[in-house]
Amino acid sequence: MNLSTDSTREILKKVRQIEIRTRRFVTESMIGAYHSVFKGQGIDFEEVREYSPGDDVRSIDWNVTAKMDRPFIKTYKEERELTIMLIVDLSASGEFGSNEQSKRELLAELASVLAFSASRNNDKIGLLLFTDTIEKFIFPRKGRQHILRVIREILFFKPKNKGTDIPMAMNYLNKIIRRKSVVFLLSDFLENDLLNNPFDFSLKNIPLIQSISLTNKRHDLICVDCSDPREIELPQIGIINLEDAESGEIVEIDTSNLQLLNAYNIQNKSRQLAFEHQLRQLGVDHITVSTNRPYITSLREFFQRRERRR
Repeated sequence: MNLSTDSTREILKKVRQIEIRTRRFVTESMIGAYHSVFKGQGIDFEEVREYSPGDDVRSIDWNVTAKMDRPFIKTYKEERELTIMLIVDLSASGEFGSNEQSKRELLAELASVLAFSASRNNDKIGLLLFTDTIEKFIFPRKGRQHILRVIREILFFKPKNKGTDIPMAMNYLNKIIRRKSVVFLLSDFLENDLLNNPFDFSLKNIPLIQSISLTNKRHDLICVDCSDPREIELPQIGIINLEDAESGEIVEIDTSNLQLLNAYNIQNKSRQLAFEHQLRQLGVDHITVSTNRPYITSLREFFQRRERRR
């Protein structure tokens, strides 16, 4: 991790604050929802034992039964352990926030809740940080110290680049994580392909959508879309300068021009709706969070939706 001139003590203090704040949300109800929604990958054979009245006759092990001259059955246990991968977009647009938190800070807290929930369930946690390159990869492991390291990296890692390349990150994940995992892709999804096609509800040929579709076939993919209200809708406050954090391009907009303002707001809303529509078409779960409302509400709604589908 690149600490630059930050005090190690201040960094540890911030991580501890995040841990305390997020642990309040990781309640028994959250753990129960997590456990019921994310099941193990299958069942493992455990043992053969003598048949008891009420046992399912379909579980009888006929080979052992024939040898012992009395009925025996096979018993199984759920393969409970899961691998949770947090894929976090560190592109420069994540530093934006018109409220108390930036998008990156919000995603770090949400990722912390997911990490602590997984840890309480004895699952492994891995981390992939990316921009338009792979910035950091941490192999999935267990344990509190590992969880705190993951949170520290999300909060304080200094990326080399500013851009965004989600397809590249998905390709890297699919190559390095072969076993089916639960993958949370946390991003603002401000990809050029989406920005250039805000009114297109059939985005199947866009590389971003193709990469999401492929990853969802290999893993259980959940897209966490983080936005700020000022990215979706601008207020009528006169002339303002908008800077693209990733490219540095500056655009002047006169928000007193209602026609221009409405076109800007409609384009951003259309981009968001088109993306959500395509995810539904692909059967990919989607969590929408914003810097102006509590993320825990969106997370609970997600668990409830998954639970209803089971």
